[in-house]
Amino acid sequence: MSGAETKTFTRAEVAKHNTNKDTWLLIHNNIYDVTAFLNEHPGGEEVLIEQAGKDATENFEDVGHSNDARDMMKKYKIGELVESERTSVAQKSEPTWSTDQQNEESSVKSWLVPLVLCLVATIFYKFFFGSAKQ
Repeated sequence: MSGAETKTFTRAEVAKHNTNKDTWLLIHNNIYDVTAFLNEHPGGEEVLIEQAGKDATENFEDVGHSNDARDMMKKYKIGELVESERTSVAQKSEPTWSTDQQNEESSVKSWLVPLVLCLVATIFYKFFFGSAKQ
């Protein structure tokens, strides 16, 4: 039932909305009317106007928008691209805990390795130079 309620547009229809008075973007096969958001966009309205009427998915992902920005987009969504014109582009997201855990692990390794080397050097020093004194 909800599928029937979703408006669909072609790329040609989206392309007609490419001015600062009528600004549509295509991002991940979804159509957004961002005309009312132009003045609020943190990157400036020019960034959005430059992509108006086009598929802005790659540029959107390259910037690395936050989850908050992605949530904010929902209120500007007006429809979806027709099925026959859709493309698949991987959606990037904020780092997950597993990414943080990997960073944490490499951080532990960065100080653990020198600590072990110091310990080995100390034992080596005591073994060879400590026995020389006896």
